[in-house]
Amino acid sequence: MQGKNPKDSRTTMTDMVLPSETNPLNNLFGGELLARMDRAASIAARRHSRRITVTASVNHVAFNQSVPVGSVLTVEAAVSRAFNTSMEVYIDVWMEDRFSGERTKANEAIYTFVAVDDTGRPTEVPPLIPETELETQRFDGALRRKQLSLVLAGKMKPNDATELKALFLGNQV
Repeated sequence: MQGKNPKDSRTTMTDMVLPSETNPLNNLFGGELLARMDRAASIAARRHSRRITVTASVNHVAFNQSVPVGSVLTVEAAVSRAFNTSMEVYIDVWMEDRFSGERTKANEAIYTFVAVDDTGRPTEVPPLIPETELETQRFDGALRRKQLSLVLAGKMKPNDATELKALFLGNQV
């Protein structure tokens, strides 16, 4: 299977925050933001795999900045690494100031998706070939994040988590 570039999966969704999507402080509900990120990440995973994809986990979410009503919000998602049947999708959320037009990074997240066939069984996905420095950083970090998740879930022995050991022990491994 031929490798693909993260640009092939990149997805951008822009929308305005409406009053019905906000809490009593007039900021976007966290659950609404999670849903927007899930949709963008799902499209990115589908573009990479050209398969039906399902959300396997939400690995990390950082609600760094409140998003007020009326804000223009852009959710950018791209596959950061492809494994056998799963893909890590990195999501950046940008908020556009409604008065100045300046864009600032408001939030970020990392989701994992699994590609499935028509019967719902996991199916192989093409590898990912990072090109930029940021893509390479996210690609390299994805294996460490996956190993940590597997160790915490009891699905991998800590001694088998070679990337994590190298991170903490350096040359002692």
